[in-house]
Amino acid sequence: MDIATLPFDADTMLARLRPWVECESPTFDAARVNAMMDLAARECALSGATIERIAGRMGLGDCVRAKFAFGHSDTPGILIMGHLDTVHPVGTLGALPWRRDGARCYGPGIFDMKGGNFLALEALRMLQRLKLAPALPVTFLFTSDEEIGSPSTRDLIEAEAARHKYVLVPEPGRADGGVVTGRYAIARFNLQAIGRPSHAGARLKEGRSAIRIMADMIPQIEGMTTDACTFSVGVVHGGQWVNCVASACEGEALSMAKRQSDLNSGVERMLALTKGDDEAGRFIVTRGVTRPVWEPNEKTMAMYETAKGLAKQLGIDLKHESAGGGSDANFTGALGIASLDGLGVCGSGAHTLQEHILVESLPQRAKLFTGLLMALEP
Repeated sequence: MDIATLPFDADTMLARLRPWVECESPTFDAARVNAMMDLAARECALSGATIERIAGRMGLGDCVRAKFAFGHSDTPGILIMGHLDTVHPVGTLGALPWRRDGARCYGPGIFDMKGGNFLALEALRMLQRLKLAPALPVTFLFTSDEEIGSPSTRDLIEAEAARHKYVLVPEPGRADGGVVTGRYAIARFNLQAIGRPSHAGARLKEGRSAIRIMADMIPQIEGMTTDACTFSVGVVHGGQWVNCVASACEGEALSMAKRQSDLNSGVERMLALTKGDDEAGRFIVTRGVTRPVWEPNEKTMAMYETAKGLAKQLGIDLKHESAGGGSDANFTGALGIASLDGLGVCGSGAHTLQEHILVESLPQRAKLFTGLLMALEP
């Protein structure tokens, strides 16, 4: 199959993608995430998939499993794995509406990663239109909480991946158009500062501000950053009344490392920051969600070489790299399952009000994805 001649049309694809992007689905709004799951499930069902809805937990949204057997229902096949939650709160469409501006198209979650999920489904539908069938069954697993580290879905992801031979993850493509063959290790931490309340006007000196404790600790945490392991504080909530010395302040921190051993050391350093007493105030660090390091094995690199060969048909020298920023491929790759990530659209501005895709990457990456579905063998 000459993938360069596959009849994908960018304008048609954009029109079909738009409802996905305009269905806002921030992680912590389970109802909105479930509405997005409804949309994706319906499209998969219309394309002939067997749909299973998996109830969410921890107050988070549901997941959807869509199976396309292609006559090989009992064979370990291809798992296409992507999240439908985004970091953008409801109402972001007001500041970041769907719009096309020349070679770019903007919208919340279009780059990370609704565009990638959509093009993967379009690739499968192209095979159906051409009456072609891959040598393996194909299953989509759409998940609901990747943007917060997949706390409610990791067990589902790992169990589903273990039943497959290959995992394809249409997370955003790299800046140079390449793909991802490894991911750094990531740990999240919950931070809690406990102060001593007092009246901020009448008895200020009797209090110990939890906000001040947290503020003093942030430079210490971020100052631990090295080339081997980074630390950042991204969430802080504290205080309730401006005329009260705050007795509680909470936060979240993130650490990332290229090697698992460096992350493990970083975790120890973070947990060692716990200190204090009732008089001085307390600072408590507890461990949150962790993503293991994913280092590519021979199976992953063999799949990459297949993708690289297909990309040549499109005139692309497909590069690969290990990347920061976690994905659910951290879990599947760490299990030793052949996993190829970063197969989604190209663009920029993930998690910002400038999030966009490069329009021509939609058909181009869909061609590559279609070729992969046909090239992977039992």
